[in-house]
Amino acid sequence: MQTTERAGCRRCGERLPVGGRGRVPSYCSTRCRVAAYRARRAEEALPPELARGRRWVRRDGKRPIRADNGRSASATDPFTWTTHPRAARSEHGDGLGRVLAAGDRLVCIDLDHCLSGGRLAGWARKIVDRCPPTYTEVSPSGTGLHIWGRGEVTRGRRIRRPDGAHIEVYGAGRYIALGRRHERSPLELADLSDLVAELT
Repeated sequence: MQTTERAGCRRCGERLPVGGRGRVPSYCSTRCRVAAYRARRAEEALPPELARGRRWVRRDGKRPIRADNGRSASATDPFTWTTHPRAARSEHGDGLGRVLAAGDRLVCIDLDHCLSGGRLAGWARKIVDRCPPTYTEVSPSGTGLHIWGRGEVTRGRRIRRPDGAHIEVYGAGRYIALGRRHERSPLELADLSDLVAELT
């Protein structure tokens, strides 16, 4: 009996034959399946400080929604938030969102439109190079970076500079749509107080 071939293994690219009932596996071997699973887990991992607490929502595009029923959530209404495990299990929307709330001492520096073809714009590279090692993720659009850390930002700021920089700095009353871990950024949060002071 002849077998038809399709695109290759999602891990190594090896071509895959169609099996019984026309089913095509995603991976060529258990080794590739396990390696892909571990890579996925590493990409989805979060620093404990970021994951803990009842500060989680789901997102529908850029709109925050509740994990329990898919209705609108609010970055200022704790009743619409939940824990990370519950939000991660929810099937509502496209992905996760983390609420920044007063008193948590968490900040997010959002570098908009700084990634193209995986390369950082010069202005963004300067900021990343000044930043202590801390958890960083690629935004859901694939064109921005979220730099997470500790610090105090009582009022969010949007910064536009002549060099093309589009920077947003938030610490409360805002939710951030989570993307995916940037390269091998550490699973810990650094103190970003000095960097925030420079930017704002």
